[in-house]
Amino acid sequence: MYACIYSSLFQQALYPSPEEGWQIYSSAQDADGKCICTVVAPAQNMCNRDPRSRQLRQLMEKVQNISQSMEVLDLRTYRDLQYVRNTEGLMKVVDGKLKVASENPRSLNPKGFQELKDKVSQLLPLLPVLEQYKADAKMILRLREEVRNLSLVLMAIQEEMGAYDYEELRQRVLLLETRLHSCMQKLGCGKLTGVSNPITVRASGSRFGSWMTDTMIPSSDNRVWSMDGYFKGRRVLEYRTMNDFMKGQNFVQHLLPHPWAGTGHVVYNGSLYYNKYQSNIIIKYHFRSRSVLVQRSLNENGLWAVYTTIPNAGNIVISRLEPQSLEVLQTWDTGFPKRSAGESFMICGTLYVTNSHLAGAKIYFAYYTNTSNYEYTDIPFHNQYSHISMMDYNPRERVLYTWNNGHQVLYNVTLFQVIKTSGD
Repeated sequence: MYACIYSSLFQQALYPSPEEGWQIYSSAQDADGKCICTVVAPAQNMCNRDPRSRQLRQLMEKVQNISQSMEVLDLRTYRDLQYVRNTEGLMKVVDGKLKVASENPRSLNPKGFQELKDKVSQLLPLLPVLEQYKADAKMILRLREEVRNLSLVLMAIQEEMGAYDYEELRQRVLLLETRLHSCMQKLGCGKLTGVSNPITVRASGSRFGSWMTDTMIPSSDNRVWSMDGYFKGRRVLEYRTMNDFMKGQNFVQHLLPHPWAGTGHVVYNGSLYYNKYQSNIIIKYHFRSRSVLVQRSLNENGLWAVYTTIPNAGNIVISRLEPQSLEVLQTWDTGFPKRSAGESFMICGTLYVTNSHLAGAKIYFAYYTNTSNYEYTDIPFHNQYSHISMMDYNPRERVLYTWNNGHQVLYNVTLFQVIKTSGD
């Protein structure tokens, strides 16, 4: 018995950053020709239009202007002070000669008078320097007045905002973020209505295998993991980016302590969840510490495990575990025989099953865990390389990851979701 583990139902997945702009994840038309689409709007800075925000920006501009004026004053004062210091000796000479002339006017002969006159003419450039000092003094008075006015405005803004404690504002922001993520999760979920043509990313490995990204890491982290083979494998390759995976470069190797079985593995929040070979044990392996954090036997439970048991007469069973402890949360018996199924995957609490691994397959059975009901569907998809051994839905990227006869292939999906507004 091999358990297939899916991450698509952990709806805590991170979404693209607000700076990435409007996100349109899927689109189609219903029978009436109405557009069905999933759109996530970028986060907007609600404070941009706040009058207090404009006041603060104006204050910042004034502070910057004052700072620039002070730099100019400082530079000019330094330059003029150097000139005054250079003429200090000359002023002392002139002062001495004037004292001698005042005490003994007859000592000031024509030659001495001319020398004194020349010395005084050398001091004339000091007059504009002193005038500049006077102008600078007036500027300093104006700057002091500006600073005083700025202080009064800041105090007024502080009093106006005083009704809102910082912690209260922070809690408001957290609440808004929670509501935004909840809305985005609704937009990211929905009933599967269509699958796109295949997008071949790479041709590598054997007929069986699995590859995936982590739905719980930041959008800036683009690592890809690959596991080649159906059983007894222990080597996991971690590529830095999707582009590196396509080129087969820039990867590190993880050697698992226990071999795996099947292809229903998943990477979630930095850990690999996989089925231990020749057992009903699910293992949680942490990549960074390179260690097994927890392992648990599957009786009728799993981390969104899809499998069969003898007590259930070979029907598909869905079980869900808490991701940290692998504690059993809930189990469903779908009543659908495993022998009639090809591959399966989960989207937002719904199990979708194909009728074959081979070409011509369709997605023709859906089981809804939220209502414990099922229905037969007729959703075609193109099995380009004739043998699919792994399918997994990534909620962050809104795509199906598949391993198709040694090819790594992506499918975009169309999801139908009615988002009710307060006016409905």
